[in-house]
Amino acid sequence: MKRLIFLCALFAAFAANGAAQEADSVRHEVLFETTMGNIRVVLYNETPRHRDNFLKLVGEGFYDGNLFHRVIADFMIQTGDSTTRHAKPGETVGLHSPDYTVPAEIVFPKYFHKRGALAAAREGDAANPERASSASQFYIVYGTNYSSLSLDRFQERLDQATGGTVKLTEDIRDYYRKYGGTPHLDGQYTVFGEVVEGLDVVRKINYVQTDDYARPVDDVRIVKATVVK
Repeated sequence: MKRLIFLCALFAAFAANGAAQEADSVRHEVLFETTMGNIRVVLYNETPRHRDNFLKLVGEGFYDGNLFHRVIADFMIQTGDSTTRHAKPGETVGLHSPDYTVPAEIVFPKYFHKRGALAAAREGDAANPERASSASQFYIVYGTNYSSLSLDRFQERLDQATGGTVKLTEDIRDYYRKYGGTPHLDGQYTVFGEVVEGLDVVRKINYVQTDDYARPVDDVRIVKATVVK
C-alpha cells in the first residue's frame, strides 16, 4: 500500500510539473483596440513579473480609455497613465502610475528595442539605479533605420551608460540597419513583449501631430484592452 501511495504521489508530481511547463510555454497575447486601429502584442515568458503585472492590469480594465500621452516620431508611442481618461485638451499628462514598481527583467541581447518592441517606462538612472519599471506605463517602439556609422556612435553611448556591459551583436546591428528600432535604450529598459499585428497602426500613431510636450494634438486613445490568449 505504501508503495502504491508513493507511486501515486510521484505520478501527481510529474503531472503537476508537466502542467507547469505547459503553462510556461503559453505566450499570452493582448489586443488593444485604439481610436486609430487595433494593435495585438505577445508577452514574453522570460519576463514573468512584467507579464503577470500587465495581464492583471489588462484584466482589471486599467488601460481602457487611456491616452497615448507621449508620442515622438521615429521613436515610440507611450501610454499607461490612467488619469488621462479624463484629460482636457492641452493638459499636462503622463505623470501618474500606481504606487509600486516592477523589478527590472532585462533579457538582452535576446530581446532588444527592435521596431514593434513592447517595453516598460521607468524613472531615470539617477533616481532609479536599479532600473525598476513603472507599474503601468509602457511604450511601443517604432524607431528608424540606422547606418553602421550611426550604430557605432550608439555603441559608444551604450558603453558610457552601461560601463561597457551592453554590446550590440552583429545580428542586432543588422536588424537595426534593415528594419529599425531604438538602439540607445538597449540593456537599460525591460522589453517584455512585441507587436504581432498592427504595426501599421503603431506607425500611424507615431506620426500624428503633437504639441510641445509630445502629446498628440488630437487625442489617440485605447478604447479597450483585452487578453485574447
